[in-house]
Amino acid sequence: MEMEQSGMFMPAQTVGTVLCCICGVAMPPNPANMCVRCLRSRVDITEGLIRHAAIVYCPECHSYLQPPRTWIRGLEPESKELLAFCLRRLRLPQRRIRLVHAEFIWTEPHSKRLRLRLRVQAEALHGAILEQAHMVELTVHDRLCDNCTRAQANPDQWSAVVQLRQLVQHRRTFFYLEQLILRHGAAVRAIRIAEADHGLDFFFGSRSHATKFVDFINGVAPIRFRNDKQLVSHDVKSSIYNYKHTFSVEISPVCREDLICLPPKLANALGNLGPLVLCTRVTNSIALLDPLTLRSAFLDANQYWRAPFKSLLTSRQLVEYIVLDIEVESAEVHIGGSKYVMAHAQVARITDFGKNDTMFTIRTHLGHLLNPGDYALGYDLYSANNNDFDIDQHKNLVLPETILVKKSYQEKQSKKRGKARTWKVKNLNMEVDTTSKGRNDEKRNTEYEEFLRDLEENPEMRFNISLYRNKEYQPSEAASTADGDDIPSIPLEELLADLDLSEDEGNQNGENMDE
Repeated sequence: MEMEQSGMFMPAQTVGTVLCCICGVAMPPNPANMCVRCLRSRVDITEGLIRHAAIVYCPECHSYLQPPRTWIRGLEPESKELLAFCLRRLRLPQRRIRLVHAEFIWTEPHSKRLRLRLRVQAEALHGAILEQAHMVELTVHDRLCDNCTRAQANPDQWSAVVQLRQLVQHRRTFFYLEQLILRHGAAVRAIRIAEADHGLDFFFGSRSHATKFVDFINGVAPIRFRNDKQLVSHDVKSSIYNYKHTFSVEISPVCREDLICLPPKLANALGNLGPLVLCTRVTNSIALLDPLTLRSAFLDANQYWRAPFKSLLTSRQLVEYIVLDIEVESAEVHIGGSKYVMAHAQVARITDFGKNDTMFTIRTHLGHLLNPGDYALGYDLYSANNNDFDIDQHKNLVLPETILVKKSYQEKQSKKRGKARTWKVKNLNMEVDTTSKGRNDEKRNTEYEEFLRDLEENPEMRFNISLYRNKEYQPSEAASTADGDDIPSIPLEELLADLDLSEDEGNQNGENMDE
């Protein structure tokens, strides 16, 4: 450009051409000295490539067979995952052929055919690189997988069942376990999931699948289990025995926010902890906190089941209080990822507020959360009738009048009751017996609503749970006004996009792939 502007003469640059040795057409030179048309007529780089193949599809669970025995789920029609699966089935020779592009050609869904258009490159002649299109047709054969075959033949034809039970009066633990199971895909191999009294039943087609599921539950909850088997059939000639295996799994009845009175031996073993402690977290171990001294301890499953104990009071017996005055006593203390501050508080029960002058001056570990005028949930030991054997074993034990557990947002949350949330959780596909005598749908819905509130109030609880954006949520003026209050909510950064591949989205993906 600078030479042209200065007026210097620049000769025109031309591309040299040669004549094709076959047809004599002028062309850019290449190592074969043949034009592309003549080269393609004499050399076929797709020779030896598969043009017809077959894949096996299960119409019940929508999975594809990866030989010899692996079934792959989640392959949507004309998706990138299905395209990659089909290319693996073709087994292209990577040393000789280089795949440049691949795409689906639309076919009728009922035709049971998948057509692929491939563009491949290979060395044709004397180092000349030739690119050519290659069409492949895959025939889809319907065949039920092993699990669906058992389910279709007889829904009760299972090989192993895991009976998960917890002997408590609520189902909050199972709501949380359900989300953990979905997050980690622990029940993917389950043939059927049924809701039972005080728990759930998971049916598997193989004992190994049931054992793997029990190992997962053992890693997220303090459990004990036993394994039994029953002989179903016996082939005398081949000495083959068919058994049905039953895993009875019992979860510890101690739940989060329960008040516990430790047995004297266990309290001494934990360094004279308590004996009145709160359960702050339940994983494969139980986290205990003394709300009066901020001392803590952890019990694993073996320690608990060696000397099991029950809760003195459960979260269903929480009473709402109003904070009249509070005075911070100590600095902030971090225990197990949570922070606490000891304080002296003056509280009164909501049921007594305005009716009598009954007030309580107590110590609480929630000094960093509570302010005068706030509401809190706690255990009323002043009027509770405790007939616990562990309390009688502790001599000269003075019970506090009240033990606060957490801050309450019930009054503010009542304004948003019945309104949709910005987030949602998924649920397991389980069978529910609506004809059972002890079933109470209203109680179940209330407990599920309490579980959702716990997720909003406790970031640690939702750490291992997948939360999704609610597409049906429509913000309103009343909701935006209520959001200005001091109500715990889940930030949008923690929400995942719920994958829902509709037909329109599938067509758009196909168009983008064609481009």
